[in-house]
Amino acid sequence: MVVPDPANAGQESVWSFPRPAAAQACAHHLKIVHRGVVLAETRQGVRTLETSHPPSYYFPREDISMQCLSPSSRRSVCEWKGRADYFDVSIGGQTFPDAAWIYAAPSAAFQSLQGHIAFYAAHFDGCFVDGEKALAQPGGFYGGWITPHVAGPFKGVPGSMFW
Repeated sequence: MVVPDPANAGQESVWSFPRPAAAQACAHHLKIVHRGVVLAETRQGVRTLETSHPPSYYFPREDISMQCLSPSSRRSVCEWKGRADYFDVSIGGQTFPDAAWIYAAPSAAFQSLQGHIAFYAAHFDGCFVDGEKALAQPGGFYGGWITPHVAGPFKGVPGSMFW
């Protein structure tokens, strides 16, 4: 059994997030920077919340430097959101395979993700939520961003496969 970390003032516990997952509009200032180039910046994002996961943040296409993205052949399926299609991201002279994803035809419960793209934080120099640098969710599979505003422990660490 997992024991949630205590949530301090101003924190949300990922253990109070819903299962099945949910999506909600967020007015946080979201920004991704790599090698001095702003890849994406918005105040009109959507975040997904799921028990044991830090939020994943989705940017509207119009707030992304889309010339940096090219479709990849990778696909995956989320039991709640549907099929994800991936993008390689080329920025600042580097290419990161499968560094971003989109649900082009999300399930009914996740229609707010339509036209939005999420990014793995681990690839870039800085992914920010309201000016605070986020850390990547551990493990490399999940795309959550860890900020001081969420309390764990977070799925993705060794031993968390069946949480």
